Amino acid sequence: MPSLSVYVSGAGSRWSDPMRTMNLYGYALRELTVRRVLQDKAQKNGDKTFLTFLPDGRRYSYRTLDTYSNQIGNALLERGVTRGTHVAVIMDNCPEQILLYMALAKIGAVAVPVNTAAKGSLLTYFLTQSDSTVVVLEGVYAERVAEIAQTVPRITRTFVLGESGPSVSAAASVHWETQDWQVLMQGAEAPIDIEVLPTDLAMLAYTSGTTGPSKGNMVLQATVCQFGMSTAESHGYRFDDIAYVCLPVNHTNAFLNATWGALIADAAVALARRFSVSGFWSDIRGSGATLANILGSMVNMIWAQPPRDNDTDNRLRLVSCIPTPPFALEFERRFGTRLVAAYGLTDYCNATVYTLLDPVGKIGSSGRVRAGIEIAIVDELDWPAPAGTVGEIVIRSHNLWGTSQGYYKMPEATLQTLRNLWFHTGDLGYLDTDGFLFFTGRKKDSIRRRGENVSAQEVETILATHPDIVDAAVFAVKSDMAEEEIVAALIVRAGSNLDFPEFIQFAAKQMAYYMVPRYVQVLQDFPRTQSQKVEKFKLRDAAERDLGALWDREAAGIIVKR
Repeated sequence: MPSLSVYVSGAGSRWSDPMRTMNLYGYALRELTVRRVLQDKAQKNGDKTFLTFLPDGRRYSYRTLDTYSNQIGNALLERGVTRGTHVAVIMDNCPEQILLYMALAKIGAVAVPVNTAAKGSLLTYFLTQSDSTVVVLEGVYAERVAEIAQTVPRITRTFVLGESGPSVSAAASVHWETQDWQVLMQGAEAPIDIEVLPTDLAMLAYTSGTTGPSKGNMVLQATVCQFGMSTAESHGYRFDDIAYVCLPVNHTNAFLNATWGALIADAAVALARRFSVSGFWSDIRGSGATLANILGSMVNMIWAQPPRDNDTDNRLRLVSCIPTPPFALEFERRFGTRLVAAYGLTDYCNATVYTLLDPVGKIGSSGRVRAGIEIAIVDELDWPAPAGTVGEIVIRSHNLWGTSQGYYKMPEATLQTLRNLWFHTGDLGYLDTDGFLFFTGRKKDSIRRRGENVSAQEVETILATHPDIVDAAVFAVKSDMAEEEIVAALIVRAGSNLDFPEFIQFAAKQMAYYMVPRYVQVLQDFPRTQSQKVEKFKLRDAAERDLGALWDREAAGIIVKR
């Protein structure tokens, strides 16, 4: 591709010689395992606090992080969980979730973070497609797992974290062995003696990917470390930083970028249970946070709050926000902080970054390529597009083991995204003449809602199981939160009189709350191409012209619970 359309980091590959080269954090590629890094950080930082759980004030030092993850890892080994075992994790933000991920990586097991909103057939899909045989979950989700017990025959054991003390009764009806989380805290503190390689699979991170069902991205031990290194290096994380984490830790952004970025930089993490617009600034002030990693919809909600005299009373030196809002400069002045941005995918890697060192005039962009990364904009035939022309964003990494290794048990989907030696993101954007990336939208059949990527095809597949539905077409319409709302266009069986509230209840039982459509319409047929592919752009255009004509569950007062 011509150099005009391809931007490569001037730093070149971070790992040009994996036998000898050290990155700026002092690790050779052959050393990049979770256990190696954790042991090193514990020895270096000792009793320095790494993790503070804001809801109850629990604190964990670097040393206790290492010790507790050893205990959990050894306890799991005693119970048959070992190198290569796939372990599903269903937890909201809590210290135990982070300790568990580290313990699993230490013994070479594979963590499978599951979105806590998953239920019914979607939860069955995650547990079966991932080949999970063990589930570790919070007690509040035990009933959901028990409800699908007959559909997940490979599960042999669960560990339940009770909301207050030992509690396994909620999972008593399942056919496998269930134990309380506390048994995992009774393992030996001794270092774990199992060979784990940087190229061993550490995690299956599920995303909606492009079209089709959710895909499990294969993340290696070395890749876990490099995600954190990339974040810490790009944003200049420091020893005295405290990163406020309120995004779900079962997502890459919160765990691999924010949490691991802080660990790599010898910094600290202030962990919230979840994002709360009313509690955001009190958390920031109370924790002394200097870094925050949030989404565009969150920034909108924070900005919409009435101005206060103490808006600048905080220690935040930077806020990473995706996407950057149009009022970015006003936000910076009002709250006395700086906004940075980035572009990357769990499906591949961190690709670009807008930093504090970049020109203010480029705010709103996703920045320039990171070390060892190439980026280009191409048309539908993969021909390079001129600067300023919108096309598909494609990426190529020169960092060994620095990217996710494709989709688990989906070789055809993996090859499709990696065609012509570039990773095809399915996202649209353009590069300006200075190499700054501007994201403009999505080419893939994916919807961004409340910070979650939703596969339209996945929602359609579930909706089509309703007895009155012949066909479903799911698409997005613009939202006032800078993201999207979901519309379900339906074709119903002859003679059927679809009850919309009942239909929403059906959907809510089978999928995550954020996937449930807000708008519903019934049509005689869909606009289609000659090959019978639904022309969703026509459905979208018609819906946005007159949203008031669509049935709206929010207007009907129907609230979908998590």
